[in-house]
Amino acid sequence: MALTADPLTSLRRSIASNKPPFATTSSSPTEAADGTDNLAIATHLHFSEPDAQIFSLDIPTRFISSDNPVDLRSIYFAWQKKDVAIPDYIAAAQQLNEELAGKSKVQNLVFVERLDLITWLEGASEESEYIKVSDADSAARSAQVASGAAGGVSTIPSSAAGARAGKTIDPRLQEIYNGERRMGDRNSILRGIKPTDFSHIRKSAEIFLARSRAPPTSSRPGAAPSATSTAPSSHSSMVSLPKKPSRRPDPIILLSPSASSLLRMSNIKSFLETGTYIPPDSALAGSSGTTANILHISRPILSIDPHRALRFILVDTPEQFKPDYWERVVAVFTTGQTWQFKSYKWQNAPDLFKHALGIYVGWRGEDVPATVKGWGRGVVSAQVEKWNPALGTQARWRDKEVVEGIWSRVEDSMRSKGWGKEGGPGGR
Repeated sequence: MALTADPLTSLRRSIASNKPPFATTSSSPTEAADGTDNLAIATHLHFSEPDAQIFSLDIPTRFISSDNPVDLRSIYFAWQKKDVAIPDYIAAAQQLNEELAGKSKVQNLVFVERLDLITWLEGASEESEYIKVSDADSAARSAQVASGAAGGVSTIPSSAAGARAGKTIDPRLQEIYNGERRMGDRNSILRGIKPTDFSHIRKSAEIFLARSRAPPTSSRPGAAPSATSTAPSSHSSMVSLPKKPSRRPDPIILLSPSASSLLRMSNIKSFLETGTYIPPDSALAGSSGTTANILHISRPILSIDPHRALRFILVDTPEQFKPDYWERVVAVFTTGQTWQFKSYKWQNAPDLFKHALGIYVGWRGEDVPATVKGWGRGVVSAQVEKWNPALGTQARWRDKEVVEGIWSRVEDSMRSKGWGKEGGPGGR
């Protein structure tokens, strides 16, 4: 197998062979002792399978983020952290960058980029919108098309049946013909794997066509209805069917992705549902919550809907938000760090807390950060007792009072912004 000078392709092949590369501090390692698990001191990435190769960790790759190529260290780090949650990945990247003082920093890939990269590296997809096609791949594809192995339509050679008898072609001209790219028709050029299905359009159109075909009813007083107008039809029955009530949109609560936050995805559900605070890194918080990107909790809000409990969505990043999702955000947990709002619709804290309630939770007895105090009445501050490992959850009886106070402020904020039993502000 020929050696490839592309680190992305080499990494993908090594993963497929179940022999991933290892980081090393030497440009030509001769033994396993050169390997290291610390990317802060590593300088190269050594591949043993399927080909023995070595690349500098600072080399740019074909993966493009924000119009700039991403270096191999960031790619390898993202693959190493493929199974961790977004907050843990961000925290690990920050810690590594601190250790890389004076060196090139690890680039923090957003959720969509990291997912696309891992999918491509593990072979689940053949293409990636963030990976630039290499010159070798383009040349190989052009050679296949030129030789007729891929694309194009078949042509009739000059020596085939139907050609003029006795016609000879100059060898040099034949060589040029062999190098020409074969032209294709619409069936070979318009490649697609998902044919569009318009059957739902026909079903919707039938409703309107049935109305236009229906004869007008007589306007004369006492006139007997015609047999055509009184006879039930499949189309008229479709029109008369009552509409199903639209599903009520779920309000959204945003958490802080900061590693210093007392409330994260691992412990927020137990805190808001049972009124018990458990440290996010504690084993009592459970292992399932640490990798979850979205959680749901139900809470009865009688002043908004006395018959049905409201289901709240809990997320720590708005990366997958649609534009209308921001109208459903009712509360934002914050640690006072303004970088949390960089990807928000309202990046200025005063504007954000005009649309959603801000919530700061800190330790009892410690001062509230000055930034939180400066945001004014739009942010409510709450304090919980410091965690005592010796007592565990047995001494957390005051947490429930704190949680009920938070829910009370959330309820007041939702009512003031027009939330009703049908949904968001204005009954939408």
